[in-house]
Amino acid sequence: MTNIRSLISVIAAVTVATGVAQAQADAVSDFYSGKQIALQVGFGAGGGYDTTARIFARHFRNHVPGKPNVVVQNVPGAGSMKLVNRLYSLAPKDGTVIGTMSPSTMLVPLYGKRKVKFVPEKFSWIGSIHSDVMACGVWKGAGEGIKTLPDFNNAKGPLIFGSSGVTSLLGTYPLFLKSAFGANVKIVHGYRGTKGVNLGMQNGELNGTCGMYESSVRGAYWSSFNSGDLVLFVQLGYKRNVKLFGNATNVYSLLKTDEHRKIARLVFGPSEITRPVAGPPGIPQARLAALRQAMVDTMKDPAMIADGERIKTKFHPMTGDEVAARFAEFYKTPRDLVEKAYQMTYQKKNPRKKKK
Repeated sequence: MTNIRSLISVIAAVTVATGVAQAQADAVSDFYSGKQIALQVGFGAGGGYDTTARIFARHFRNHVPGKPNVVVQNVPGAGSMKLVNRLYSLAPKDGTVIGTMSPSTMLVPLYGKRKVKFVPEKFSWIGSIHSDVMACGVWKGAGEGIKTLPDFNNAKGPLIFGSSGVTSLLGTYPLFLKSAFGANVKIVHGYRGTKGVNLGMQNGELNGTCGMYESSVRGAYWSSFNSGDLVLFVQLGYKRNVKLFGNATNVYSLLKTDEHRKIARLVFGPSEITRPVAGPPGIPQARLAALRQAMVDTMKDPAMIADGERIKTKFHPMTGDEVAARFAEFYKTPRDLVEKAYQMTYQKKNPRKKKK
């Protein structure tokens, strides 16, 4: 009799839990039905973030309960810092506004050198569309026949790189190469993402860029890479090399001290959380759970996978929990290494000169 009563209790508990879960799912569906989700992108139109976000938005709506319309909005500025601040402080906290931004912005509070309006762990992390490896490149060998990192380090220069802002990896990455290897590098800020930098290289204003994800090279920058105009000389993957990048030197292979390797992990590691997606703090838990599951389902969607293949990208997504855990890991870096990383990668803003 006791066993029967225990079984009845278990069945009743499961029934109640199932009913609660179904009620929550219905409430989420009711909320999103007939509404619109704004997926905001921290960069201008036409670049890698924008292209990926538009593909994702096309399929994401089919997996969010209630099937709301999903629109992409571009909010460029300061390497996506403008978007991050707005998303954290101004966006409605109901799950109708989410954003995708440069992962490097999430480490700005760790360095503690600039006034910021956000706390990274309080964001509602939904996941990451892709985990990728980045490379740095120069335009036509920068006129010095650069093909590898040793070539770059030994170049006469100065080698001029474009960046969108002082927190952007477009600027911090080449500065690390300058600090670690003595490369003759100069950074000019004020460009609108990798697309603006690429145009700057073509126009002869710049020599190089550090914004080249594998997915970006295979997509928006394929013609420049395939023609040999864009030469990738260093790749920044922690545990893997990208075959597409050919003889581009892995940066970790030339770092001579354990300290520099740990600093490089802090500097370059966030870029492997390549296309993070987050909402503002305070999204109701049931809606956040639904958005997270919708992202998982979207990335498994054959139509999404097929669209990735059209831009020559095989997506490697991350869950919201995985993204949050990765950022938390970076925040455990010893303070002395954080300070040294800052000294190696940040400089005062050197604005882009306007043409007369």
